Amino acid sequence: MSEEIFRSFSQSIDRLTEILGAPKTVANRDSSIKRFELTFELSWKSAKKYLGNKGIVCRSPRDCFSEAFRLGLVRDNPHWFKMIEDRNLSVHTYNEKLADAIYGRLKDYLELFTELNNSLAK
Repeated sequence: MSEEIFRSFSQSIDRLTEILGAPKTVANRDSSIKRFELTFELSWKSAKKYLGNKGIVCRSPRDCFSEAFRLGLVRDNPHWFKMIEDRNLSVHTYNEKLADAIYGRLKDYLELFTELNNSLAK
């Protein structure tokens, strides 16, 4: 697996953890969502690289996470697919109500990222 992608993924988890520990303000909420978007991209690209090294081709986050479930890399959890939806919404749409809803789910997503990160580190 590309060490650079994995290292960046691990660092992005640290940064997301840091901002989620800060008091909720509009600026911190928005920063958290941006850090989530970056961590999401690095998560599926790390999984894609890992799976590719095992001869498995996946071309989208949904494909990569489905393969990760199949291999037992991460637990099959519907939050992964909700996370894909939230990422797509956060990148292409912005409104306060949506931002607050996504922000409210980020700690759940952080747990998923951490689970994937721990599996990839083994």
